[in-house]
Amino acid sequence: MIHITALYSVAGTLLPAWLLDRLLGDPSSLPHPVVGFGKMIAAGEKLLNKGRHRMLKGGLMAATFILLVYFAVWGAERLLFSSSLAPLGYLFDIFCLFFCLAGTTLAKEVRMVFEAVDRSPEEGRVQVARIVGRDTSGLSAQEVRAAALETLAENLSDGVIAPLFWFLLLGVPGAMAYKMVNTLDSMIGYHSERYLLFGRIAARIDDAANYIPARLTAFLMILSVGRLSLLPFVKRYGKEHASPNSGYPEAALAGILDCRFGGPHHYFGELFEKPYIGTNDRLLTTADMRTGIAVNFRSEVLMVVSTLFLRTVITAI
Repeated sequence: MIHITALYSVAGTLLPAWLLDRLLGDPSSLPHPVVGFGKMIAAGEKLLNKGRHRMLKGGLMAATFILLVYFAVWGAERLLFSSSLAPLGYLFDIFCLFFCLAGTTLAKEVRMVFEAVDRSPEEGRVQVARIVGRDTSGLSAQEVRAAALETLAENLSDGVIAPLFWFLLLGVPGAMAYKMVNTLDSMIGYHSERYLLFGRIAARIDDAANYIPARLTAFLMILSVGRLSLLPFVKRYGKEHASPNSGYPEAALAGILDCRFGGPHHYFGELFEKPYIGTNDRLLTTADMRTGIAVNFRSEVLMVVSTLFLRTVITAI
């Protein structure tokens, strides 16, 4: 039998955090921990990414920052919950988990890309550059829409499912540590000349941290539309992606929409040949964007409910 106190404790953190994300997204008026993470990484990269042993220095920096975040949050929790400041402890946990989630902001950005590209391809290219790392200057309207939908699928994993997965296993410190892992990868985990060695271990840590969440995301996506028959499609095309993880949620959305993602893209002036995911190279429309956003929302609900139940069981043990 589930312990009622444990249920209240988990629900009192998870549900408010998720609802805040649904209501507010990432409000620019609030200081965001990821901004601080980014400044730490940029300073460390500037100091260490030179000379010999760059891979070792980059790996040590990544490991240090991840552990620092985990134990800083863990220590703050211990301090707050072991004193008369316990109510502040709950608020601390709620806002930390809230800052780990990015489902609403992502959906808003993708919607804005489709609205912009409907006005003109140039506006679409400018708008999609906010959410993708590739060079967008030469993208067609179709490629802009595909890039936005690929990001919508991939970042459902990075921005919602993975943080909740690590919250499930390791609580709020785990979710925040994952956010540092993801920020490290987004800043230095590239195969460009500058980051090839320095960011290699950070990228491998991110691959490991997302291995299960990416596949779980794909499963939740196809479960949310009641089409488990797409599992063979996801298995086939998910592993075709250059990334060991990103292909799975992208394949799930490609299967749901019956479209094609992937192909060659430019990053930092270099051409990367990415395999195609799916075969139907049809025109993408605003209806596809709406379907993708609806799939993301239903997948989030499934993950929140599952995390609430399983985290309560873990906490009660």
